[in-house]
Amino acid sequence: MGFSIQSTLRFAWETFQKRPWLFVGAFLLFVIAQGLLEGLSEANEDLFPSTEEDPSFIGAVINLAIYFGLGTLVSMGITAFSLAGHDRPETVQLSALWHPHPFGKYLGLSIVLALLTLGLLVLGFVLVVTLGLETGLAIGIPLVLVLGTILFLMFVFSGFLVIDRELGPIKAMKESYRITQGVRWRLLGLSLLLLLINFLGFLALIVGMLVSGPVSLLAITHAYRFLSGTTGAPPDQAMDAKVAA
Repeated sequence: MGFSIQSTLRFAWETFQKRPWLFVGAFLLFVIAQGLLEGLSEANEDLFPSTEEDPSFIGAVINLAIYFGLGTLVSMGITAFSLAGHDRPETVQLSALWHPHPFGKYLGLSIVLALLTLGLLVLGFVLVVTLGLETGLAIGIPLVLVLGTILFLMFVFSGFLVIDRELGPIKAMKESYRITQGVRWRLLGLSLLLLLINFLGFLALIVGMLVSGPVSLLAITHAYRFLSGTTGAPPDQAMDAKVAA
């Protein structure tokens, strides 16, 4: 049995239903942490104001440290909780959100992915400058979107691999590339469907995202477990994943 969008969503929904308030609480804490991160960044800009006449290098460095430092911890926490919630929904606790190890490897992965994103933006800018505004935007935006989607599908499980197996940034990206081969169209379909589900959750007075958000995280986590065949997946799923690979 191969990777299936339907079975992935069904597993995510059934897992969420086992302890809905715990998953909602964890997702809410994640959203609050992201909000606090934004607030700290804005507060830092007030402490080190930057203008065209007097750009604040110190403020920019501190801002970057906040985003890549605290942002890495937040991302590590929700990734670790998603893995624990997927594997042990009956016993997982909110304390799983605190997972600072291996910080250096996850930070390195965040930097590499940020550089790839920056490279795509630079490519779009170069096209605009080279071809002119109208033609450059007409070609650059679709190209950047397509390349960005391809990179996302190839490296979508990199963070899971750093937390789950403690792989280094490059090894995690290589392994994510390997386990997504042959299933990227289905991963794209899953991603688009999850985007739609979260959009509908947002329309439901935003409160719906407290359900759609955790379910989406569980779905992506289940896709990772299934495709990698790693410890923590149900035995029959792990065997199917190995056969599919």
